[in-house]
Amino acid sequence: MPLIPSNYKPPFPFRNGHFSTIYSGVFRKISGLVQKRERIETPDNDFLDLDWSESVLPTKKVVLLFHGLEGDAQRHYIAGSAKKFTQNGFDTCAVNLRSCSGQLNRLYRSYHSGATEDVVCVVEHILKNKSYDEIYLMGFSLGGNLILKYLGEGNHIPNHIKAAVGVSVPCSLKSACDELLNSKNVLYSKRFKKHLIAKLRQKQKLFPDRITTTEISSIHTLKDFDDIYTSQAHGFKDALDYYEKCSCKQFLPQIKIPSLVLNAKNDSFLGDACYPFNEADSNKNLFLEVPDFGGHVGFWGKQNSSYAEQQALDFMKRVTKK
Repeated sequence: MPLIPSNYKPPFPFRNGHFSTIYSGVFRKISGLVQKRERIETPDNDFLDLDWSESVLPTKKVVLLFHGLEGDAQRHYIAGSAKKFTQNGFDTCAVNLRSCSGQLNRLYRSYHSGATEDVVCVVEHILKNKSYDEIYLMGFSLGGNLILKYLGEGNHIPNHIKAAVGVSVPCSLKSACDELLNSKNVLYSKRFKKHLIAKLRQKQKLFPDRITTTEISSIHTLKDFDDIYTSQAHGFKDALDYYEKCSCKQFLPQIKIPSLVLNAKNDSFLGDACYPFNEADSNKNLFLEVPDFGGHVGFWGKQNSSYAEQQALDFMKRVTKK
């Protein structure tokens, strides 16, 4: 589909990408959301923790929410989306990716941008154990790449899945990594690296034969982390091989259900290759909105409901009416 025109024009401070990103990530708080946790087993003897929130009215519709790098189901953008959907006739299932629910997962492997086997696991669990007629997917940053890759890489997509929305999606992982290594993003990248290395040190205690203290000490950048841990723990040659094989951009032409990508122009995490203009132009099922403003998973909105949350709700309602 052609590019969707965007009329998103937030108040002046939120037109700065960094301000929008930091405000939403640090200062935005969501209250009044009730979540109930369910643990499911994965086929490789690991586990995933799902945090459920129920609609205010009985419903046969559910939205699966996938967080970003080092996020969880309690982050503002997940909780805000869950609250928005549950107030509008959807249950929500917020997926904590492996090691992100407050408890380290069992295996040396963890989560990553292309681990769509975990999306398959959650979808199959819901189809087997729940009675929903309609399933929707929404992912943020890494989670957005994950769901779009799942939809386009050749998996069996159940008829229950009706639409998807990706917010601030690093469609080209290398392009996004290059941006995060830029000096303008040094504070973000340092924070990510700090959390990732802390978890890796916990992994080392459980799997001392898999990684050494010297190797961990040699991690200076996020790319180093992907070279030393992410790629090696998940069957890739190195970081570049991981980025190449797991970027969702190459899979977008094969997506067959209505899918919206919402990427702000002033998102400092995204390089030029993260904006799939050509792919959206050639695929009738792929919708692309590129507002001037929004930052990375920012998108300030009135009454503590973000623009991204409202756009996702409107998109899901609109496509299912056709």
